[in-house]
Parts: sequence; C-alpha cells; structure tokens
Amino acid sequence: MIQTLRKLVTFDEFVAKYPDNTGKRYELHDGVIVEMPQPTGEHEEIIVFLVQKFILEYSRISLRYGIPKTVLVKPLESESAYSPDVLILNLPNLVNEPLWKKESTVSQAESIPLVVEVVSSNWRDDYLKKAADYEAVGIPEYWIVDYAALGGRRFIGNPKQATVSLYTLIEGEYQVSQFQGSDRIISPTFPELNLTAEQIFQAGVYSI
Repeated sequence: MIQTLRKLVTFDEFVAKYPDNTGKRYELHDGVIVEMPQPTGEHEEIIVFLVQKFILEYSRISLRYGIPKTVLVKPLESESAYSPDVLILNLPNLVNEPLWKKESTVSQAESIPLVVEVVSSNWRDDYLKKAADYEAVGIPEYWIVDYAALGGRRFIGNPKQATVSLYTLIEGEYQVSQFQGSDRIISPTFPELNLTAEQIFQAGVYSI
C-alpha cells in the first residue's frame, strides 16, 4: 500500500522538497504528499518497452516530441502534481509553460499529447483521480496499462483480465476504448503504431 503523509502542503512547498535525496518518488494529491510504491521489475520492463516504441514512432514521423525522465503534470485548479510513468512532451510548446524552466512542470494540454500510467497497487488513483484530472487538463490521450488485472471489475470487467484502457478526449470528456489479448492498440496520437495489448503485457527489456 502507498504511504500518505497527511499534512496539507501547497504545490510550491511540494516542489521545494521534490525530489529529495532519498531516491523515493512522491506525488501531490490535493495537497497531500503521497509516497509512491516501489515498482516491480515487470512494471519497469513495460515502461521501457513503451518508451522505446513511442520514440521510434514519433521519430519516424518527425514529430518534435520527447520523453523526459522526471516531469510533473499539474492541473492548474488544484494542489496536485503527478509524475506519470510515461509522459510524452510536445517540445515546441514548452516555451509557453510558466513553470517549466524552474520546476520542470507542465500544465497545458498543448504540451502533453499522451500520458501512460502502468497500474500498481494504487490502481484507484489511475482509474479515478488521475483520469479526472488529466481530463480536466485536457490531455488528449491517456493510457492505463493494467498488465496484472489489478483494477476493479467495473473498470476491466468480470472476470478481470489484463487490459489497456485508452482514454481519448472528445468534446472535453474522456471516452474509453479497451484492448486485451491480440487487440491492436488504436491510438489517435500514433494511428500507424503497430502494437497489440499482449505485446505490452509480455514486454521484456530485451524483447524489442
């Protein structure tokens, strides 16, 4: 389970301490500092796999995108800040981000074509809180990769199955499409991406 320190802090107070020297990873959820769980090896292998796939694709079609190591996504109207497992940045728009130079933080939808969360023990945050806040920011595309079928049945069905839930922003609201097994992922950001749900679930560092 994640550990939560209940003293409320502002975003400015949070970034003054983030990151610290402990090597731990934190997010800010409505003023509450949340220590993120240590990920499993499989979780990290999936991130590596997706990052490589995305880089190959946006390089192939000459998009000025990049995937940073540590960047925060801050909804403007809340004291929250998230560190997605995979964040694709639209590099030309960073000049318009007021928090970018000093705090490596983005808040504008134009800077964030796509984010990915790979589900771990704090799955409720991915399906509920982050989905709502990423929608409020206006992020066009949000993937939830639930490789271990940890999410609730109302999200991934009964019986639960490993699922990629892909949220697409349509008229200001997320519409979700789900992919399992041999289903090919249909991504509005990368319409020619040749990738199935099962390839993601079985990803290993040396499998590409």
